[in-house]
Amino acid sequence: MTARRPRERGLTIEDVARAAGVSRQTISNALNAPHRLKAETLERVTALIEELGYRPDQSARSLKSGTRRIIAYPTPVDDPANPNPLMGGFLEAVVAAAGEAGYRILLVRPRPGQTHEQALDELIAARTVDGFLLSDILRDDPRVAHLAAEGFPFAAFGRTEPEHPQSWVDVDSVQAVTELVGLLAARGHRKVAFLASSSGQPWMDDRRDGFLAGVRRHSLAGQEFSVRGDEPGEIVAATRELLASRARPTAIVAAGDWLALGVYAAARAEGVEIGADLALVAFDDLPITAFLQPALTTVRLPLRRIAEALVSRLVRIVEDGVNPQAGLLLPGELVIRPSLGP
Repeated sequence: MTARRPRERGLTIEDVARAAGVSRQTISNALNAPHRLKAETLERVTALIEELGYRPDQSARSLKSGTRRIIAYPTPVDDPANPNPLMGGFLEAVVAAAGEAGYRILLVRPRPGQTHEQALDELIAARTVDGFLLSDILRDDPRVAHLAAEGFPFAAFGRTEPEHPQSWVDVDSVQAVTELVGLLAARGHRKVAFLASSSGQPWMDDRRDGFLAGVRRHSLAGQEFSVRGDEPGEIVAATRELLASRARPTAIVAAGDWLALGVYAAARAEGVEIGADLALVAFDDLPITAFLQPALTTVRLPLRRIAEALVSRLVRIVEDGVNPQAGLLLPGELVIRPSLGP
């Protein structure tokens, strides 16, 4: 394997073309439109570009294309003392996908006193970014409505309303939870319960719909329970009450991994062994779930695929002016662990 040379000062695309014995356009195609080249030509030219350490002048590319090659990501509010681990994973995946497409990610948040819409307008007016990547999409999300009205490019992690651009990507939570219920039914469970979130977030409602669909499909006896504010102590108390009742299920589907943690505590207090006396499955695949005893069966979000799809859709809108005709649903990834039981 040839070691890459340090980049020569002032190396131009013409220098690379001469070294490769090809035209300037061929080098440009290798960088910007590789599908136009034969496989052997692309492989040879790409190897030389890497060996020479050539990197195109981004400012020149921006002038030519009229883009800044910057995507703004309005970050959700989080607690530094108790951060959401999924947010870090998603951000890493987004930065990697944007880099592969030749873009950078700008993290933004409204200043004190600013609305989300005002923060978006500030960046649009300054011509700082080419588009926005939104996450945590709520019903009738004002950010989506605002960017749609402005005609400014965006892609969304979460479904948007039918009257707005369909540049969204989401996880098929309904199908994933339906499959979880199917796993329980296949192991002989007939009485199942759903520990719901009281947040009212769309993706949580989708998970509930998946549970209900699975119960209907497999003719199970299903019940739901939740606590106001998803307060941990109340989750434990409510679950203990359920496990001590005559209506005790043999399996629980938790809408999120953090809710399942309360079930572990409640089961331990009631002398119920998860995986043997009670099957437990959940959603999100937080890092801690692999270390629980027994480890938790859950649904993993395909964060890299989500990020790649979002960036790809947004770049196509920015560079080609092409808006997707429909959103994209990606399957969740079932992670089977001992909490499911034998």
